[in-house]
Amino acid sequence: MLEPIKENWRVLLLVVVVLGATVALFAPQFGPETAPGESADEATQGITNLQYGLDLAGGTRVRAPLLGYTATDVAFDGENPSQVASDIAAQLDGTSARDVSAVRTTEEGGEVEVTDASVGEDEFRAAMDASGYAYDGIRSGVTQESRDAAEQVIQDKINEAGLSGGSVQQVQSITGEYFLLIEVPGQGRQDVIDLLEERGTVQIAIAYPDSSADDGTAVEEDVLIQDDFEDIGTASRREGSTGAYVPVSVVNEAPEGEQSPAHRFQEASVEYGVASASGGARCNYDMETDSLGEGSDSCLLLVVDGEVVNAFGMDDGLARSMAEGSWADSGNFRLTTTSFADAQTISINLRAGALPAELDISGQGTSSTISASQGENFRLYSAITGIFAVFAVAGMVFLRYREPKVALPMIVTALAEVYALLGFAALVGYPLELAVIAGFIAVVGTGVDDLVIIADEVMSEGEVNSRTVFDSRFRRAFWVIGAAAATTIVAMSPLMVLSLGDLSGFAIFTILGVLIGVLVTRPAYGDILRRLLTIR
Repeated sequence: MLEPIKENWRVLLLVVVVLGATVALFAPQFGPETAPGESADEATQGITNLQYGLDLAGGTRVRAPLLGYTATDVAFDGENPSQVASDIAAQLDGTSARDVSAVRTTEEGGEVEVTDASVGEDEFRAAMDASGYAYDGIRSGVTQESRDAAEQVIQDKINEAGLSGGSVQQVQSITGEYFLLIEVPGQGRQDVIDLLEERGTVQIAIAYPDSSADDGTAVEEDVLIQDDFEDIGTASRREGSTGAYVPVSVVNEAPEGEQSPAHRFQEASVEYGVASASGGARCNYDMETDSLGEGSDSCLLLVVDGEVVNAFGMDDGLARSMAEGSWADSGNFRLTTTSFADAQTISINLRAGALPAELDISGQGTSSTISASQGENFRLYSAITGIFAVFAVAGMVFLRYREPKVALPMIVTALAEVYALLGFAALVGYPLELAVIAGFIAVVGTGVDDLVIIADEVMSEGEVNSRTVFDSRFRRAFWVIGAAAATTIVAMSPLMVLSLGDLSGFAIFTILGVLIGVLVTRPAYGDILRRLLTIR
């Protein structure tokens, strides 16, 4: 009973691969992940689990660098990176310490970057000189750590906004500059740019009356910063009004000897008059002049990317719990906004995090949009091209051999190879682009070419009168196609590794097709051919 299995295990392996691809393509369990607020039907683009990229679904592509400058080979002189960043930030007027960071790359020092878009190269160079830290030079752009962080933040923003199929990757130009390439299928250009062009920093400040200030208003900044929030809820509308809010919790734990953000915020609210035992402050803040109105108490300011988007007082119950010192035990809080759209933006920014630097979309960046109708046309034309390629290859094979028992298995195994690649794409959620389709067509061509080599080698010296004869001829053919496969993999590897955008997809699926062919489909075709041609 086991003898047929042992003799035809390569064909059975091909069957298993095809069945696995079928499960990956059609089983709901392998469907695309849904973004927050998205249903499974909305995430699926058709009857299969395949995901289509920008070329085939329509959408927006943005390519932009991160704004900033980096000082290289900085000697830290025994200081820790945070102290180095603080010393250099002190030499930059109007630049927050959060916009300067130092990264240790060697025992002696590392790199220092500034991500404040208002700081130019000359100003940064002067600050480095004034700080006294020796350095090798200044280059445009940010550190690798910041690029990695920005890539993750943007991906999280896309996911939190419910935009399925979006992708982010780093690419490098031939001049050595790094860019972030963002692709969001099915979305218009302005919607994507609105999501990306802001860094997404969210802070809480307190504006309080101060007779010594010119406009009678002083501001205590950074009472709460982005990292102080946890358990961010979804944006909700306020009942009976046009406003909205985002429920959050403020971190109420801290290392021993330090004060938690919740306790710090609680103390600041009491100190600056937002909360007291008698109740909460009544806020009247003028958004145009950025100052307190006449007779206003202190106000909490919700600041997004440096701009005040809302100012509010405090509920009496919440204020009393702060005055009593009990609020910080839970840290529950509501960030209120004047519109639901602002609340959604704040929720997304808090969940995804802030970009470490600004994307230069309007400067060195580029953006393009493919409409949904164009994407549908590309899908149709890609399908027509693929079908034409299959029939063209099938026709040439039949013209060459005139024997269905040789040609039909050749076409079937070649198609099984492409089907397996589609299953892999569905399994890992790789979006299909025109470059990937080109890779599939290349796989059909190279695959059938290898199968022709096998058939020619086996049939070239007359009838196959024994398995030994067949195996000898098949091994000679397999050495040829194995060497060709190795050459293809070596040639395609740079395209797969380098950040070359769509060409990476072409290389990845061409290499995968070659590997599946050498390991699965070519041996299976050999077994089929052996059974059909060997004289018993």
